[in-house]
Amino acid sequence: MKSPRAGQAVPLDSPSRRTACLKLAAAGLVAATAWFALQAPGRAAETAFEIPPPVADLPAGDARTATAVLAGGCFWGVQAVFQHVDGVTQALSGYAGGSAATASYDTVSGGHTGHAEAVQVTYDPNRVTYGQLLQIFFSVVHDPTQRNRQGPDVGTQYRSAIFPTDPAQRRVAEAYIAQLDRSGAYPRPLATTVETLQGFYSAEDYHQDYLIRHPDSLYIVINDQPKVENLARVFADRYRTKPVLVGG
Repeated sequence: MKSPRAGQAVPLDSPSRRTACLKLAAAGLVAATAWFALQAPGRAAETAFEIPPPVADLPAGDARTATAVLAGGCFWGVQAVFQHVDGVTQALSGYAGGSAATASYDTVSGGHTGHAEAVQVTYDPNRVTYGQLLQIFFSVVHDPTQRNRQGPDVGTQYRSAIFPTDPAQRRVAEAYIAQLDRSGAYPRPLATTVETLQGFYSAEDYHQDYLIRHPDSLYIVINDQPKVENLARVFADRYRTKPVLVGG
């Protein structure tokens, strides 16, 4: 089931208008967001998990660029957080977990494609490590104890998932999940899955840089702005004020 996102902008020529919830009144959207938030037993959007860094991490080596593919609910907020991380050179919203044939918003929103809304993070491993990206992911990007939902969004496309690009990333991700489960930092076991990356498919243009282009959207204000604020507070040494944008 596709849940509503307040203030979403979609092309008028789309056959399905991308989501029927645009027909709802603003009051109805706010009420729906509040209702879903009350149903979720997780943390409030304004809080962040205080967690240790990973014991195991990847060395910087000689590489000047690397990629990580992460899914943690609606890709608008995930992208926005990583756009503010020093060392990240691009954060691209898209789809991972399914096939190229079903990698479109209308299809993925049905929740039956295997895809998750994901973000491909391109970064300089000499400035920020894979483990540091995962720490941010598990701390301020989303609630990793939620299964197939984040905030008002419900469905497998909103699951918490890591898609390693190589065996070394897989080892670090799996070890960190086990470490965090042992740490007692969360009220429940992590629901995050480590999945095989079949391919990453870029989302439609109107989804890119969404928080920057729609800062007054009710969905963004309620669900995503607090994540960026938590990044600045919890990871002050990793935060940069000016985000790196897909649109330049």
